[in-house]
Amino acid sequence: MGSLYDADILLWSEQQADLLRRLARGERVNDAVDWENVIEEVGDVGRSEFNSVASLLEVGLTHLLLAHASPRTEPVGHWRSEARTALAGAARRYAPSMGPRLDLGELWSLAVTATRDKLAADGGPARPTPTDCPFAIQDLVQRVPDLDALLARLAQASATPAGG
Repeated sequence: MGSLYDADILLWSEQQADLLRRLARGERVNDAVDWENVIEEVGDVGRSEFNSVASLLEVGLTHLLLAHASPRTEPVGHWRSEARTALAGAARRYAPSMGPRLDLGELWSLAVTATRDKLAADGGPARPTPTDCPFAIQDLVQRVPDLDALLARLAQASATPAGG
């Protein structure tokens, strides 16, 4: 027979939170706390939030690139909206300790590949895409993303020769 942790994570988490509150008030419930799983879950919270922010940034960058490089005009509004939603979501979940740990180069590379794959049926990107990410993390985690400024920077970086 499995533990409550395995059977019903919601009920387990509610019970453990109650036990921790009682422990914080000085009650002697230490032996009832599922310390092994509590410790694991606390560690998972940070990793989950970090992975969420990284994923939202990748989606936001992909949609910025699609809006920038699409050879067709009709999906651009949709891609701008998707970029805004993903970047705003990343901003809401972003914590300062994540910045140095996020690999923008990797996220950018994944976004460039996804964009090229998505636009392959249309003959590929209509505009070049920069090899290196033209953004700093702070550019991407604004509560209200300035898509016009981001797209302008993307256009400028696309027009600048590599290494120049």
